[in-house]
Amino acid sequence: MDDISYFKKAEAESLKNLVDIAISKKLEEVNTMEESLITKLKLQETTYEEYIDYLENLDTEFHSFLSLSNIKDLVSEDFENFEIKHIPETTKPVLPKFTFGQFCEDDISKLLGNISVPYIEPAMRKIKPMENTSSELKPTGKERKKEGEKPSRKQTLSLSSSVTKVWEYKVTWVDDVYHISIDKSGRRQLWISDIHANLVKTKQALKKNQLQKIQTSGGTEGYHTVTNDGDLIFADRENNVISRLSPGNTCMIRGFIKTGDWGPLSTHSSHINRDLLVGMINEIGQSKVTRYNKTGTEIQNMQRDNKGQQLYKYSHYITENINGNICVSDYMICAVVVIDKSGQYRFSYTGQGSELDPYGICTDVLGHIIICDAQSDTVHLLDQDGQFLSLLLTSQQGVWGPRSVCVDDKNNLLVGQRFTNTVRVYKYLHG
Repeated sequence: MDDISYFKKAEAESLKNLVDIAISKKLEEVNTMEESLITKLKLQETTYEEYIDYLENLDTEFHSFLSLSNIKDLVSEDFENFEIKHIPETTKPVLPKFTFGQFCEDDISKLLGNISVPYIEPAMRKIKPMENTSSELKPTGKERKKEGEKPSRKQTLSLSSSVTKVWEYKVTWVDDVYHISIDKSGRRQLWISDIHANLVKTKQALKKNQLQKIQTSGGTEGYHTVTNDGDLIFADRENNVISRLSPGNTCMIRGFIKTGDWGPLSTHSSHINRDLLVGMINEIGQSKVTRYNKTGTEIQNMQRDNKGQQLYKYSHYITENINGNICVSDYMICAVVVIDKSGQYRFSYTGQGSELDPYGICTDVLGHIIICDAQSDTVHLLDQDGQFLSLLLTSQQGVWGPRSVCVDDKNNLLVGQRFTNTVRVYKYLHG
């Protein structure tokens, strides 16, 4: 039922956007009509002004005849044939009329889809007696491995009492590591970008790990992400488009999504429903988050809170938590802003003591929110409700200028930094 409520809200938001677009076009038509009428009226005004000037000149000329020296001109043959010009004719403007649209609540309801319970005869639940199941034991870890079943990790994992560096490795073709996107489709590959818009695909933890390089228009934002299928999605802010690259570079779709007047900054592919979340900014300094479905259709915009206030100023990193919350790192307001999946504001995190300068952000299987703080050269750990838990990494663990974080499929934390192309890998969960 939660999914139905979510999709209904998303559908309503999409309909609202369409209404806004239609109204905008109608207002443009009204403005065009108004400008056309004003132009015609000004031309008529010019005509009447010219005729008034003509009459004033004629009046001046007639007054000159009042003197005795010019009286003979009044009886001349030329004066007898003189005619005053007629008042120029102009057309009366035809004003447009507004016809009210014919719609009702039922019409809107039809546009928002229908919810119904399918007419299917309920199937009877089959419940085995206890005596028949008492001997059926859950498969062991070895049996799970043999059968290809992945054991549940969430229930057994917890925070470690200390953080341990597992390994580190350098990534050539980049000068630093401003964002990391991990491919969780089983290929153990990463996409890493630096401040100079170099985007590189690497094989995790191998010395000769560089597989591919793309020159982009990105920089110090989390502008790329990897889908569940292993597709790379990256934003092109210069051309206001989002592109898609399939594994093996078999199909590059440039302009997979066109963002219009909004420049895409950050992207995140949802592992919950395969939606694409995009942080954007426009030319007048407004910022928002837009949700697209997996085919690239816009379904939701999130820009303001319930009081009409702007949620963001520069949504340059974005991620999604296990509960569907959307977490946005915004260094221009010195905060991480969290909203729920329907776009309702939940909370903001502004740091501990000193002002927060948030960059890279990610979440883990326990719902923790992990944030890079460029101000204090630390990595912050929060619970999913925004409560501060600890400074997960500091200079004591060898971290300087953290800019990017992500968690791999083994629940290791990968950290990228400014001024170095080294990726450091830490173990912070146990179980």
